[in-house]
Amino acid sequence: MRVLNGKVEPITQVRYLRARRGGGTESALLTVEQLRVDSLPDGVDAVVLTGDLQGIAPSPYGGEDVLLGIALADHMAVWAASGMLPPLDRVGVVLAGDLYAAPRANRRGASGEVLDVWLAFAATGCAWIVGVAGNHDLLTAEEVAGLGSDATLLDGDTVEYGGVRFGGVSGVIGDPRRTDRRAEEEFLALLAEVGKAAPEVLVLHEGPHGARREQYGNPVISARLADGSAALTVCGHVHWDRPLARLGGGHVVNVDGRVVILTR
Repeated sequence: MRVLNGKVEPITQVRYLRARRGGGTESALLTVEQLRVDSLPDGVDAVVLTGDLQGIAPSPYGGEDVLLGIALADHMAVWAASGMLPPLDRVGVVLAGDLYAAPRANRRGASGEVLDVWLAFAATGCAWIVGVAGNHDLLTAEEVAGLGSDATLLDGDTVEYGGVRFGGVSGVIGDPRRTDRRAEEEFLALLAEVGKAAPEVLVLHEGPHGARREQYGNPVISARLADGSAALTVCGHVHWDRPLARLGGGHVVNVDGRVVILTR
């Protein structure tokens, strides 16, 4: 799953509401883009990468506003019906965490239950779902396992789908007394444990920095991954206007507040 030409191509946008700095709510656009890779896991024709869906939006089918991730799952069903995506049983999903928003999207930094977002993707019939928890997600591996063998929450471990090994570490480095934060030593130990399995795709919430000044990331994580062998490192937590950067022999794809669809 190595990036071919490094060109991210815009496809469409989804309008949603998010919390505004200083209070209140504002309208925003979730960008949906396409990135070409040399191969995909067996059994799928596309892989959807996304994260930091901290907002609310109506489903394309109508009704009250729901978490943006739930609305996105419904949009994917519409896109598959129109041919913009393959049939969803031929689509894998990678979630980089932070899928919660306050009910009226009027408070930044809210934390809450996000199992319903995972359930929404599972209900569409996607081939598999793999991901990590962000620092605003209340979610356990046991809850995700209850969705079936085709859904896996990673935290210091790996899983294989379609012949591709995915590894991941949930949360961020920080005060372990707060939601989904852990001491630096613990985070790095989990990252090292995952590295021993040499995953082709590494999924993190907090990730490394890129080469550009505005591609912020955690320098401690960057140092640990500088010589990494993962073809793709998927992360979020901070927004990059340009979502792609080189990392070792592979690439970082930052999906904070965006959707990137991998295709051959």
